[in-house]
Amino acid sequence: MKVCPRCQKTYTDDNLNFCLEDGSVLNAVNAAPPPPTNPISEPRPTQQQGFQQPQQQPQQGWNVQPQQQQYSMQPAKKSSKAWIWVLLILGVAVILCGGIGTVAYFVSKNVGEGLSNLSNTINASNTRSSSNSRSNSTTTTSDNSNSARTSVETLDLSNWVPTASKYAQIEYTDNELLVKNNDPKFYYVLAGTDEQKTVGADAVITVRNVNNADTNLGYGLVFHSMTTPLIQGYAFVIDAKKGRYRVVHHSPGKEEAVINWTKSDAIKTGTGPNTLEARDNSGTVDLYINGQKVNSIPNTYGYSEGVIGIYASSGIQVAFSDMELRH
Repeated sequence: MKVCPRCQKTYTDDNLNFCLEDGSVLNAVNAAPPPPTNPISEPRPTQQQGFQQPQQQPQQGWNVQPQQQQYSMQPAKKSSKAWIWVLLILGVAVILCGGIGTVAYFVSKNVGEGLSNLSNTINASNTRSSSNSRSNSTTTTSDNSNSARTSVETLDLSNWVPTASKYAQIEYTDNELLVKNNDPKFYYVLAGTDEQKTVGADAVITVRNVNNADTNLGYGLVFHSMTTPLIQGYAFVIDAKKGRYRVVHHSPGKEEAVINWTKSDAIKTGTGPNTLEARDNSGTVDLYINGQKVNSIPNTYGYSEGVIGIYASSGIQVAFSDMELRH
């Protein structure tokens, strides 16, 4: 005899193995009773199905791929670090090569170039010069004392040759800057950098008329000038052939006399060199030729951060050398 462990229905046919009511496996009546856990063996398929559902959640989470998102940010971090290293390497290169870079910048950016055509001034200057040469003259004072400023900065005029100039022919040779402006009706100015200030300093330049040629407007020293020339500043110029000097100041489109052409026995005539100085003294400027004081002017028109420069005119070749600033 066999019995259904579920519905407890008995069967006398020993060849029957399954309950005809619920399909449960029949047990022999003499067999040991089933373990108490057998009643829950039936829901196992349901438990297996329930276990498969949580497995879908990790798969969905894997589709989101939080790890991959974190990893995708890594190249950006590496890239930013790479740029930092590139910048650091470039910075070191700039420091190591700073001297060369500075020289290149200094050569290309050192001077400001300016040209002006003042035919009316030239004509007026011609008129004045003929009268001034007869009526105006100065006797050099006995003030031959050296400047109290002893810190000397020598400026390299080889760096004052522009990369290209359509206004003048400029070259540096034998320690001289040779300048010849192209048109005798024009005057030509080069102005230095912001660091080459003449305010509170002595500005010095040596000039010579290479061919002892005639000049209407002269040649010489620019001081208290803006780095963009001919906007604001002074020019202290000479005409060695006629032994005279004058001082002018500039404003946009104008050149006006501060001191008209004046004779001075301090000037060496001919092609020899003459050294010009403008010594700034807190509101006034003392003017020297070859170490001798020839005049003094109030600093009325100078630029407060003015710099040194050179002045050429009349289409003649002028040699400039020994440019200095004393502080």
